[in-house]
Amino acid sequence: MKVAFVGMMQSGKSTLLAAVSGKPLPLVGSVNIEELIVGVPDERLDWLTKLYQPHKTVHGTVDCLDLPGLSFEDEHGRAAARRFLSQVRTVDLFVLIIGAYAADADPVRDLINLKTELMLADLELVCTRIERLEKQVNKPSKTQAQDKAELEMQKRLQEAIESEKPIRSAIHNEQDLAVIKSLGFFTLKPMMVVINVAENQRERIFDLSRAIDPATQVVTLCAPLEYELSQLDEASRKEFMSDLGITRPAVAQFMQSCYSTLGLISFLTVGKDEVRAWPIAKGTSAHDAAGKVHSDIKRGFIRAETIAYPDIQQYGDEKGCKAAGKVRLEGKGYIVQDGDIICYRFNV
Repeated sequence: MKVAFVGMMQSGKSTLLAAVSGKPLPLVGSVNIEELIVGVPDERLDWLTKLYQPHKTVHGTVDCLDLPGLSFEDEHGRAAARRFLSQVRTVDLFVLIIGAYAADADPVRDLINLKTELMLADLELVCTRIERLEKQVNKPSKTQAQDKAELEMQKRLQEAIESEKPIRSAIHNEQDLAVIKSLGFFTLKPMMVVINVAENQRERIFDLSRAIDPATQVVTLCAPLEYELSQLDEASRKEFMSDLGITRPAVAQFMQSCYSTLGLISFLTVGKDEVRAWPIAKGTSAHDAAGKVHSDIKRGFIRAETIAYPDIQQYGDEKGCKAAGKVRLEGKGYIVQDGDIICYRFNV
């Protein structure tokens, strides 16, 4: 899963990425796209690690791309922004970081500006595609009929964007989506919003209804505070959070929100060798999930021995779950639930 961190200059974007990665904060802003593999915090893995004492614990990960701070104040800034954005059309999720810590901050304005620029970048791509297709459709070729159909669709997309409507409003079916999926339109991708506030405004509620869809996940946090927490050892972090009245770092909620926005869940495998989280799409069958662990397990699938995480936490261990009748044998069609602890039975 690839996530692009996008924000205006001084939005706190790089501080947020340093907080979620635990890496040192860069001394100066980069002029290149930086890439970091970030582990997803999961309290269930922490608990299971204490129970099983494995040789290693493996969290789910997110591939994070940190774009340089964007500026749209002049043509030079816009050109640089478009150049950076063109390099991240293959990401799965956009995280828009909005700086709201200054007295004169206007999060709604900044969010509208960011979304407008993403829409304009899509419009530029659509217009380029239309121009190319108009040259092709009158030339006899094996793809002439397909080119004509795409040209009609691209014109629908153009009309939608120019009417300030999302591209998805012009997509009529899965076939349409398949035609344009490879083009990587920004406004077709899921988005999250992070509002970076001052430390004393962590509980502030923002009305973003003019700028985003109500279903868009919004996380409010103080990036410098989250970064400070990430640099402490576990004991010091707990003490600091207790002093602040914090039960959980906001970046943990943020990373989980990335998962849920993309429709991902995790099933877990446990043992003395390792405790591991396996990210899968919500709605995945036990048979397909087996292929995430190993292709041989999927090929020789017999049953999925399954324990729900809340059950093992309640009864203490696998032995307690068996005694309570909480260990289930599930077949190929079973839909894996978030937090399922699975031991696959297979034969190859």
